[in-house]
Amino acid sequence: MVNGFILSEFGDRVRQLRIEHKLSQEELAFKSGFHRTYIGMIERGERNISLTNIVVFAKVFEISIDELLKFNKAKDLVLKYQLKTEE
Repeated sequence: MVNGFILSEFGDRVRQLRIEHKLSQEELAFKSGFHRTYIGMIERGERNISLTNIVVFAKVFEISIDELLKFNKAKDLVLKYQLKTEE
């Protein structure tokens, strides 16, 4: 599924930031208030999280939301995203 690419990219970004901040999944879970298994599911691209949860991650990592959403392949995300009407 092409749209799974977005979840995977976001999960990779969260993992990258977690490692840069020298946090384990358990430590990130404690700081964010989320369960450790939820963090793992996000990092594996298995969860489509809400905007309010994105704000929590930005706050924990002390970055802006737009900085959190800077993916390696940002342009590809828009080009590859498949609208429901395009399926």
